[in-house]
Amino acid sequence: MPARIDPLRISAYTATTAAGPGRQALHEALRANRSALRPNDFGPHALDTWIGRVDGLEDAPLPEPWAPWECRNNRLAWLGLQCDGFLSAALDARDRYGPARVAVVLGTSTSSIGATEEAYRSLDADGRFAAPMRLPRLHTPHSLAMFVREALGLEGPCLTVSTACSSSAKVFGDAERMIRLGLVDAAIVGGVDTLCGSVLFGFNSLELVSPEPCRPFDAQRRGISLGEAAGYALLERAQADDALRLLGYGEASDAHHMSTPHPQGVGAERALDDALARAGIHVGAVDTINLHGTASAKNDEVEAALVARRFGTGVHASATKGLTGHTLGAAGIVEAAICLLGLEHGWCWGTPNTHVLDAVCGPQIRLEPQRRAHRVALSHSFGFGGNNCALLFGRTDESR
Repeated sequence: MPARIDPLRISAYTATTAAGPGRQALHEALRANRSALRPNDFGPHALDTWIGRVDGLEDAPLPEPWAPWECRNNRLAWLGLQCDGFLSAALDARDRYGPARVAVVLGTSTSSIGATEEAYRSLDADGRFAAPMRLPRLHTPHSLAMFVREALGLEGPCLTVSTACSSSAKVFGDAERMIRLGLVDAAIVGGVDTLCGSVLFGFNSLELVSPEPCRPFDAQRRGISLGEAAGYALLERAQADDALRLLGYGEASDAHHMSTPHPQGVGAERALDDALARAGIHVGAVDTINLHGTASAKNDEVEAALVARRFGTGVHASATKGLTGHTLGAAGIVEAAICLLGLEHGWCWGTPNTHVLDAVCGPQIRLEPQRRAHRVALSHSFGFGGNNCALLFGRTDESR
C-alpha cells in the first residue's frame, strides 16, 4: 500500500458543462436532479442520440493574442478559465509563487482533434492543409495544456494526461507528486474535451451510444450520452483554515481489454484501496460516492458490484452523467467539482434520468438528491484500456 500523504488545499475550482458556465449553473441542476442533455444538434454529425452541449462556443472566438490557438476545444478552455473567479485565482498564485513554480496538468482525450478534422475536410489542391490551418502546435494532443500555460503566463512544468475517461482525475495525482517533491508550489489541474466527429462516430461504431438520454444503472439503460465540459482546480499545500482538500488518490490499470473493464473490477478496487491508504482513512469513513456511471451495460454492472462489495448501506452513491453527458477526458474534473459542491453546500446528489435500478445494484445507489452534511466524498473515474482512478475529497473538520 502507498504511504499516507499530506492533504492538499483546493484554493479554487470551477466547471462549465451543458448546464451552463460555472459552478452555480451546475449546482442548480444538481439540486433539481435535472438533465441538461438534448437531442443531437452538433454540426453535420446527425447521429440519433442525445448530447451534453455547451452553448455559445460558436460565437466566442479566442481573444486576439491567442488567435494561433483558435479551435472549439481551446474556446471552451478559455470560457472555463473565466468562471468562478478562477482566472484571478490562477494569476494570483503565479504572482505569489512565481511563474516557474506553478504547474499546469490537464487531462483531455481529444484535445484539438476537431480542428484537425476540419483541416482534413478542406485540403488544398496539393492535398495539404489550407494555409490558415498549418499550425503544428494546434494539431498536437498537447495543444490544450500549452494554450492554458501561455494564456496564464506560466513557465513551470506543463503536462498533458490522456488516459481516456480517467484523464482529468489522474491529474490530481501528478500534481500531488510534483508539490510533494518540491518541484512546484502550486498546480492548476483540470481538463477540457469538446464534441467532434471522432468522438461521436467512434463511440457509435462501438455500439455504445444511446438513442435517448443516458440512464446510469437503470435496468433499461441503452448506452452513453456524450458531452463536453471544461473544469479546473488550484492545488496548494494545505493550511489550517482550508475549507476543501484533496485527501488521497489511487491509480491502477486493469490491462484486461481495450474497451471493457475487468469483470471483477480488480483495477478499480486497487485504485480505491490506494486512495484510502494515501488519505489514511478506512472505507467506512466515506460518506458519498460520485460513480463513474456511464450507462453502458458492462461498466455499470462491474462498478455496482464493487460498491455493493466494499461499502455499507449508509453511503450515498450516485451518478451524474445523466445531467452532463459523458464528458470523456473532462469527466474526472467535472465530477471532482460535483463532489466539492456537495461537500461545500451539504448535498449528496441524485442520478438524473434513472428510474428503476438494475437488480445488480445495491442499496448504496440513490436516485434522488439528499440534503446531508458530510465530510468525505469519493469520485470514481474509469477509462478505456482499464485506466482507473479514485479521488478522495474532504472538509477541513474531517478527522484524519
